[in-house]
Amino acid sequence: MVEQYIVGVAVVIASLLGFVFLYYNSLVRFWGLSKLKRRASMEFPKENRRNKNGSGEDVGTTDIIIVGAGVAGAGLAYSLGKDGRQVRVIERDLNPPDRIAGESLMPRGYLKLIELGLEDCVDEIDAQRNQGYILYKDGKNAPISYPLEKFHSHIVGKNFHNNRFVQKLRKKAASLHNVSLEQGTVTSLLEENGIIKGVHYKDKSSQMLTTYASLTVVCDGCFSNLRRSLCNPKVDVPSYFVGFILTNCKLSDQNHGAIILADPSPIVFYPISSSEIRCMVDVPSQNLPSLSNGEMSHYLKTLVAPKVFPETYDSFISAIEKKDNIKIMPNRIMADAPHRTPGALLIGDSLNMRHAITGGGMTVALSDVVLLRDLLRPLHDLSDASVVCKYLQSFYTLRKPMSSTINILASVLHKVFSSSSDPTIEDIQHACIGYLRLGGVFSSGLSAMISGLCPRPLSLAFHLFALAIYGFGRLLLPFPSPKRLWNGAKLFWVSSNIIFPILHSEGVRQMFFSLTVPAYYRTPPRNKDLKV
Repeated sequence: MVEQYIVGVAVVIASLLGFVFLYYNSLVRFWGLSKLKRRASMEFPKENRRNKNGSGEDVGTTDIIIVGAGVAGAGLAYSLGKDGRQVRVIERDLNPPDRIAGESLMPRGYLKLIELGLEDCVDEIDAQRNQGYILYKDGKNAPISYPLEKFHSHIVGKNFHNNRFVQKLRKKAASLHNVSLEQGTVTSLLEENGIIKGVHYKDKSSQMLTTYASLTVVCDGCFSNLRRSLCNPKVDVPSYFVGFILTNCKLSDQNHGAIILADPSPIVFYPISSSEIRCMVDVPSQNLPSLSNGEMSHYLKTLVAPKVFPETYDSFISAIEKKDNIKIMPNRIMADAPHRTPGALLIGDSLNMRHAITGGGMTVALSDVVLLRDLLRPLHDLSDASVVCKYLQSFYTLRKPMSSTINILASVLHKVFSSSSDPTIEDIQHACIGYLRLGGVFSSGLSAMISGLCPRPLSLAFHLFALAIYGFGRLLLPFPSPKRLWNGAKLFWVSSNIIFPILHSEGVRQMFFSLTVPAYYRTPPRNKDLKV
């Protein structure tokens, strides 16, 4: 009864605080104070750009060039090819990718896959059902179960080997006669009078080639070498995931992954096949041990292994000792800050990255693909790059509900779940466990947003503030005292310092006041607006 009273108070206060914060930021952005910074960034770098007269054999013209054949690139190629477009896809390496990322597809991502007609790409790859995660902290646990009651039983999240999934997507795209999939490294964008006309690339025999298109879509992933000329590529790496595969063990619930909130690092487990469990250990960037000299193995054995489940301990140690089993991946964060560039567009991780702790990257990428496909469908002529570019500016606003909800949750949860010498972070972790254990709308609300089923930034802001105030009230029990009031105030202050900068970096106006963004109202250009 007391906890429900606290939550009720939290609802009221969170709503008031959220309204004040959002109203203030909307005024700031509406009157253009932030536009000064944006205008200053509109001077495009000339790196990775070359004039039309650059060297390279001409291999012809197509409707759309797609740079990269990962989840976003292959998915987009198939969807545009099905719509009758002539598509050329250029991928630097068509061999199966060797990655420890892109192994969790949230339920909303699976729904997007169905919408694209690619749901069979998770068949026959030993994909595992993913119905959520269970948080563990100091002997307590709290489920984060995706609210799937309103969907058919086959609608769930999916876990799998990334390379198997990507190769199925590529095969599906290449099966269309109007989609050309080739191996090559794009060295630069081809520019003429400020308009991207195509790309220069080296094929697998290192011959320099040039190809032209009305629209070039760059989706060559987190290591993109083209994004610098198309956006503000400010990348932050707060931590690394150290990943390896465990065998001969089982999680307590095979349909749920597990997240252990431990010191010094959060530990994530999830099945990627019927006989394998992926373990990811989050390690802060400034404390990353060396893999080559054995420091990493020692770190995992002495500091991390004692915190894992007893039933996985032996497999954990065996996996560390197995040669070449440990891989390290940087967790990259990059807000979407694209330049308006006629003839070119960024999507997927080339445009926007978030911490991988919630596994939301592929869901955002597939959502981008569906949105871009739908925006392009009314355009039968893409020849006027300036008109098309102005129309496609709406893409960056329309993608915000999905991308910002998943991005913010990933960043906030990583900061909350990470071990810290500050005891207030410990209090926030316990508050998070308690909030989820309330069940009902509190648990289902957060899990719906983690899964992508509720892409509503305003609902997310409400839950984050309600959680902070719940934690504040929890520290006051059984009765307020000066020390408890002080600890509660610190919790609220630290929570605000986590939430506000992340909300601001995602763009408050685009998230919460999209109707005030002119690009929101873009309609397909009429035929007379385009060159014939």
